[in-house]
Amino acid sequence: MQCSKCRREAIVYQRYSGLHLCEQHFNRDFEAKAKRAIREHRWIESGDRVAVALSGGKDSSALLFFLHSLLGERRDVRLMAITVDEGIAGYRDTDLARKISEGLGVPWVTASFRDAYGITLDEIVAKKGTGLSCTYCGVLRRALMNRVSREEGVTKFAYGFNLDDEAQSVLMNVLRGDAAQLTRPVREVEGIIPRIRPFIYIPEREVALYAFLHVEGFDAAGCPYAVGALRRDVRGVLDDYTYRHPATKYSLVRLGEALRRTGTAPETVFGVCERCGEPMPGEPGREICRACQVLDELGAQGGLSPPGDGYK
Repeated sequence: MQCSKCRREAIVYQRYSGLHLCEQHFNRDFEAKAKRAIREHRWIESGDRVAVALSGGKDSSALLFFLHSLLGERRDVRLMAITVDEGIAGYRDTDLARKISEGLGVPWVTASFRDAYGITLDEIVAKKGTGLSCTYCGVLRRALMNRVSREEGVTKFAYGFNLDDEAQSVLMNVLRGDAAQLTRPVREVEGIIPRIRPFIYIPEREVALYAFLHVEGFDAAGCPYAVGALRRDVRGVLDDYTYRHPATKYSLVRLGEALRRTGTAPETVFGVCERCGEPMPGEPGREICRACQVLDELGAQGGLSPPGDGYK
């Protein structure tokens, strides 16, 4: 098929727009959507130091390339990449992330569950099985990412979450009946680095194509422990429905944004974990953060490392 905007050969068909796009017009369309998301949410400002959560996979690698292209010539905004090694044998290879960062000339640091917590995700799964592996991993990874980002002077933390990820999250909260999560406004909390998601209006398949066009050596494999996760079930249902109704994922993302703007959920009060000193929701009777609770549950010998330790 020919490109809908010129006579060159098309490389992608967008069912939701009805357009066939060549490589040149696909790149323009892709980058315009990401720039619009940044502009609408005012996610990047002069003086920011932006860190990309670089796993070495397609989404984060595409995001690092895009932000480097967007911010590389700006002197008022700095860019870096942070990789967390959860400790998954045969899957997480920090060398891939390092090479991608070095290839773009972007500063890169890494941290590991082993150094920070004294336990790896493989060891967690060996103790607890795969049923809650995503929960444990998510809690510990977010805590470590936030700690390293803060110590690196990061002001915005960029995730490679795409349209599919965002739509799945909204639907998961609907299925759980989690009204508070759906209507809780986004606000800044001292000690927690604000997160930005420039790809929230871009489908996963287009992010993958952008990565294939611009990044060499990224990891296309998925996490081996995500097989039984609720998100995977929701993804299957949503993909099937979206095939028949192409605008569904966009509608869900916009719904999630509209609900958060209502701000009807009670405002969360934050305190400080008595053990590690990290900020945490001040729930009644709760004295330590979720990360420390998880480590207690796992019987881990380590804990959140003192500032400055656990990464390089």
